[in-house]
Amino acid sequence: MPDNVALVAGARGVIGGNLVQHLASLGDWRVVGLSRRGGESTETVRHIGVDLLDAADTRRALSGLGAVTHVFYAAYQDRPDFAGLVEPNQRMLVNTLQAIEHVAAGLRHVQLMQGYKVYGAHLGPFKTPAREDDPPHMPPEFNVEQQAFLEATQDGKAWTWSALRPSVVCGFALGIPMNLAMVIAVYATVSKHLDVPLRFPGKPGAYHSLIEVTDAGLLTKAMVWAATDPAAANQAYNISNGDLFRWEEMWPKLASYFGLPVAPGLPMNLATVMAGKEAVWDEIVTRHALAPTPYRDVSSWAFGDAVFSWDYDLIADGSKARRHGFHEYADTSEMFTRIFDDLRARKIIPPQ
Repeated sequence: MPDNVALVAGARGVIGGNLVQHLASLGDWRVVGLSRRGGESTETVRHIGVDLLDAADTRRALSGLGAVTHVFYAAYQDRPDFAGLVEPNQRMLVNTLQAIEHVAAGLRHVQLMQGYKVYGAHLGPFKTPAREDDPPHMPPEFNVEQQAFLEATQDGKAWTWSALRPSVVCGFALGIPMNLAMVIAVYATVSKHLDVPLRFPGKPGAYHSLIEVTDAGLLTKAMVWAATDPAAANQAYNISNGDLFRWEEMWPKLASYFGLPVAPGLPMNLATVMAGKEAVWDEIVTRHALAPTPYRDVSSWAFGDAVFSWDYDLIADGSKARRHGFHEYADTSEMFTRIFDDLRARKIIPPQ
């Protein structure tokens, strides 16, 4: 029986879902996935439905998980403003960690998923390339609060912690609020169906600024490395694909994949212009015999608006992870092609 037992909080998201699949494929892990919706369990993966905002429900759900050795925390609650993010996301982490510490005597590592919000990337132009030891920005910031709680709780304990800071994470997941690959794929699919060119919908400055993203598959490898390599213990790490790009170079490649011409960009609020297109999506699904996926599960327009509004460089220094032993990378153009191919194979978007 595998000695490593992973508890993945947020197991249905783009990060947690890909991590569950990766751990299951390694052969030396048992996996317990936590999410509101739960899921279908297998021989190596057990899914549990739980409301992590509810301390009692969390204790109930985790009460029989004494064999857990590693916690991968990727749960997230969205709120309309930054200050509102702090309380629910802090509460979920506190509930999870207190419940699992109570039962898992052999706990070895707790990993926290963060992002470039730690550096204030969501607020406006920030110092780039961002480094893990950059000073904090004006609170509130839930990522910072969560790490402070994790460090304080770990003090004097046998288990270690790590915090990973990816850029925009790209991979397969449905029904989540932060999914850039799905934004692009559905936006392009609808554009083609309506016979309009693929226009960059963001701010003009965002088209020319430097940006980087993080392949979900690459991130899962970094998560396992940071959770199991003693050299990575009690540290935070920036994790990205390792290449930089500008949308002005990437956008024509994306359009070519979908067989679309490119027209000059036109600043549009996707949450507004893509609203009310359920009938269009249903027509696409019927015409191409796609999987019957509701429009609400494939659209993350507010997140797309946020990413395409960054008219400043969004890059971080990833050399610390390399210095400590993680040397994986991903080609971003190839990553987008692979994700879109996967969406086609799953019959989420039409074939060529």
